[in-house]
Amino acid sequence: MGNRFICMTKKENGRNVIGSMSKGMERSKRRSLVEEELLHRQALSMAIQQHQLSQRFEGSISRRIGSTTSRRRTDLSESNSKQLPEFLESIKTKKFILVHGEGFGAWCWYKTIALLEETGLLPTTIDLTGSGIDLTDTKDVTTLAEYSKPLIDYLENLPEDEKVILVGHSIGGSCVSYALELFPQKIAKAIFICATMISDGQRPFDVFAEELGSAELFMKESKFLIYGNGKEKPPTGFMFEKEQMHGLYFNQSPAKDIALAMVSMRAIPLGPIMEKLSLTPEKYGTSHRFYVQTLDDHALSPDVQEKLLRENPPGGVFKIKGSDHCPFFSKPQSLHKILVEIAQIP
Repeated sequence: MGNRFICMTKKENGRNVIGSMSKGMERSKRRSLVEEELLHRQALSMAIQQHQLSQRFEGSISRRIGSTTSRRRTDLSESNSKQLPEFLESIKTKKFILVHGEGFGAWCWYKTIALLEETGLLPTTIDLTGSGIDLTDTKDVTTLAEYSKPLIDYLENLPEDEKVILVGHSIGGSCVSYALELFPQKIAKAIFICATMISDGQRPFDVFAEELGSAELFMKESKFLIYGNGKEKPPTGFMFEKEQMHGLYFNQSPAKDIALAMVSMRAIPLGPIMEKLSLTPEKYGTSHRFYVQTLDDHALSPDVQEKLLRENPPGGVFKIKGSDHCPFFSKPQSLHKILVEIAQIP
């Protein structure tokens, strides 16, 4: 009888263990789903907040978010308060214009905006046409001039005696190059962050050709293409799926920033990145250019970045270890230090 009781207990215990494991796995799965949903809600809340702030203020979306930071900003300001005036005196141009890359918007700079403002500098961001909260359909953005129009309008309205430091990320580097050709006298320095710092006669897409194949092949066969004018017409844009974006852009970025990107990324217009740029030695060639390399980048590999530097050498090169294609997410402090260092270069 005793043995029978023991045998039954063992079987029941086995079932209990299996049942507990199964319930534990279900709880873990539910918890994971809840956490993921929470991240997406937080990201969506941030995106909505940025949209609301942009309606209240002209200029930068992210800049306003940067100015509402918490105790951390106060602590940093207090710790640097003694050295800040002397530090700022060495910087002639304090205004930064931050230009986002393909699919991104002004929202992606929120960490950089906060850090620059804490340092006493003056950052501003813009949404390129069809990006961020700009409502233009990407199928209507067919040239680099149209894509860059918000940046060009901003520079046109600058006072004649005022200069800015222009910062471009990824494809945004092409907009920076385009602006350098138009307004070399208004841009004190240009900083390319893992960007398409192309040479005269190149297309922005050419930089990514090693990863994506030839432009002609991509236009015919890519599964990410968008046909805004109908399947019988040429493609008008493209957008990677979330899994591809995660691997290409965010392999080192925090989960919350990835969630923000997933609810904020827009389609990328094809026309602007397939257009060849005309860059002259008299204008573009006189600019003070700097390049920031990202050494764990899956979208624009370190080898491709090195090739860009050889073909079109800038005045200085800085490197960020452990950064993916989005150092403003994955290595914001390192990026900030580099931006400040470049600002101090005579």
